[in-house]
Amino acid sequence: MLKPILIRLASMGVTLVGVAIVVFVLIRVAPGNPIAMMLPPGATKADIARITALYGLDKPLFEQFWIWAGGVLRGDFGVSITLRQPVGDLVLSRLPATLELSLLALLIALLIGGCTAILGARERGRPVEAAVDVFNGATLSIPDFLWGLLLILLFGVIWPIFHISGRVSPQLDLPFVTGFYLFESLVRLRFDLAADLLLHILMPALALALPLAAILSQLLKQGLKDTLQLDYTVLARVRGFTETQVILREALRNAALPTLTLIGVQFTFLIGGTVIVERLFAYEGLGNMAIDAVINRDLPLIQGIVLTFACLFIIINLLVDLAYTLLNPRLRHG
Repeated sequence: MLKPILIRLASMGVTLVGVAIVVFVLIRVAPGNPIAMMLPPGATKADIARITALYGLDKPLFEQFWIWAGGVLRGDFGVSITLRQPVGDLVLSRLPATLELSLLALLIALLIGGCTAILGARERGRPVEAAVDVFNGATLSIPDFLWGLLLILLFGVIWPIFHISGRVSPQLDLPFVTGFYLFESLVRLRFDLAADLLLHILMPALALALPLAAILSQLLKQGLKDTLQLDYTVLARVRGFTETQVILREALRNAALPTLTLIGVQFTFLIGGTVIVERLFAYEGLGNMAIDAVINRDLPLIQGIVLTFACLFIIINLLVDLAYTLLNPRLRHG
């Protein structure tokens, strides 16, 4: 498997270079002057020219890209124009929050999608399967941000069970060393912190998870129905296995392989969806910061965030490909 991995790593580098070039050019040809936005209304043209030269925006476009790319290779993503802090530090401070939100949403989607798919396959041809299809269709037709609004209305206003903004209550003692608050609170056995974090994160995670759960449920259910018609599942029934045992012990592993690839693709879309959902819930993640960066035309911060998202997408796709190869004996021995 070494050669395919090396080929994929080389393609990852080419993809990142392409993403960097496209983003660098697009955000500079867009209308608006980020320097003029950060200066007070009474600033003179000399002030604008001085700050423009300070950030290197007076140089030719190719030279600006060369300077920025050289800094990225050294681990220096530049300094945020609006926040006056290193972009790398800002991205790393918000990235764990987005990863926690995305991973929790993925777990919820797998739980809901897997259970409904198994239920629909077990009750195939009956009203329960039709109900599962209706649930999947209705869930998929509503985008994640609209699910967020509905959840805020239901569980934040009508029945105020969850928190509707922020990541953690500021009045709590926050002895965190890493940015992965939920994971660290569980490791430290600080269940009071974990409970508060869950009250903040569950609604945005559920809003992201529901459309993905519907997609996974439909694909896995169809895969299970096809697999349950094969000879080895028929033999399992002859041996006395119940329908649930046949699905869990015989059919699920083979039916789940096509779903695995879809999970990787959809997980990247899920991470992209955090941008709107984080803004909706005032969640302190990378997506929320991305919107502020775009509004303020903070060019170095936009470049750093987009490049980080691109790295996440590429790494996730690589891991999914490797996992699919490991789980599929035909590919592993081919």
